[in-house]
Amino acid sequence: MISRAARRGGTFRFGRADCCCGPCAGTTVTSHLLPTYARVNLAFERGEGVWLIATNGDRYLDFTSGVAVNALGHAHPKLIAALAEQAQKVWHVSNLYEVPEAERVAQRLCDASFADVVFFCNSGAEAMECSIKMARKHQSANSAPERYRIITFEGAFHGRTLATLAAGGQKKYLDGFGPVVEGFDQVPFGDIKATKGAVTHETAAILIEPIMGEGGVRVVEPSFLRALRELCDEHRLLLVFDEVQTGMGRTGDLFAYQRAGVAPDIMALAKALGGGFPVGACLATREAAKGMTAGTHGSTFGGNPLAMSAANAVLDVMLAPGFLDRVRQTGLLFKQRLAEIKDRYPSVISEVRGEGLLVGLRALVPAGELVDALRGEKMIAVSAGDNVVRLLPPLIVSEQEIAEGIQRLDRACARLNQAHGAPIEEKAVP
Repeated sequence: MISRAARRGGTFRFGRADCCCGPCAGTTVTSHLLPTYARVNLAFERGEGVWLIATNGDRYLDFTSGVAVNALGHAHPKLIAALAEQAQKVWHVSNLYEVPEAERVAQRLCDASFADVVFFCNSGAEAMECSIKMARKHQSANSAPERYRIITFEGAFHGRTLATLAAGGQKKYLDGFGPVVEGFDQVPFGDIKATKGAVTHETAAILIEPIMGEGGVRVVEPSFLRALRELCDEHRLLLVFDEVQTGMGRTGDLFAYQRAGVAPDIMALAKALGGGFPVGACLATREAAKGMTAGTHGSTFGGNPLAMSAANAVLDVMLAPGFLDRVRQTGLLFKQRLAEIKDRYPSVISEVRGEGLLVGLRALVPAGELVDALRGEKMIAVSAGDNVVRLLPPLIVSEQEIAEGIQRLDRACARLNQAHGAPIEEKAVP
């Protein structure tokens, strides 16, 4: 048993008498955080643009952006000013009253997209929960309550709630949490024949990420999205896009669906929408949202004035003339330079994937080793499925900072190349 003093706080050690599992014997425990993350022994105290400064003063090139969250980098002056101004006014009032800041963000999102209405929440998982409920409620409101099932795709990731875990269908995330939430039918990625075969009289919608982020930065072909749109129209299904990671400029368009020219009926956003402040959103057409009347859904903190001030500041920057053009140009340059690294280290990197500044490197060494090697070069990256390393620099990254990232990636690959005993093409990377 752990002593009461240890439970109250402070540092304590597990010994063999304290724990039945050998590997933890002698482990020093200093945190009261639930150990659901395998955290790296590294902490940051501040950030500047694309840079993070660790508590020991080391500077790291941030090509993770909080996993596609800090789209405008760290300490962006417009975000700081917006939050500081709003913080002196009102933080929270409840959705029992009108929130003018939320009305403005909703109008701007609708003006820039296919949508007519928006529901604000706090995270991507909540935005997906709203999307799932809305798809089911739509069918019920149209006298088809039996239509509640949603077709999803293998390798997808839609969140960590019980429903979104079921939608993703990945066993490693579902194990141990009891019966899987009913109502999701998974089919192979990119298989239109299997998708058509999964449609039944109980199907309500099809749910897909235009680019699978956690699933390995796998880009869905526009032709497949068009086929899904046609299938939904034919069978009176709703098409739902999970743009939690791809939305808000990450691909070079404000929303990834715009790249393909295929509009959904419902779309989930989060991550970059608040530039680092927690905020999510479910966007929909009025027809898709039919049935979502007063009392059918809610959120205590969703759409609060602080979150909305952050979202408005993000939109001010992203909707400014030339911003997305620059993201597209930077993304093209980034992929070209990454292709050079792939050609230089074919035993380390086999493929460069993605769109805009959502890029994946499929590794031939364990992806975790490449992430660690990059961190050794003071550069932050994050792994994904299919043995992929994601590179997600802030959308404000400069060409000079891209060049710096390429140099650090080159050094990391060189170390791995040598460690795995592979030949190397002798060519300097500028």
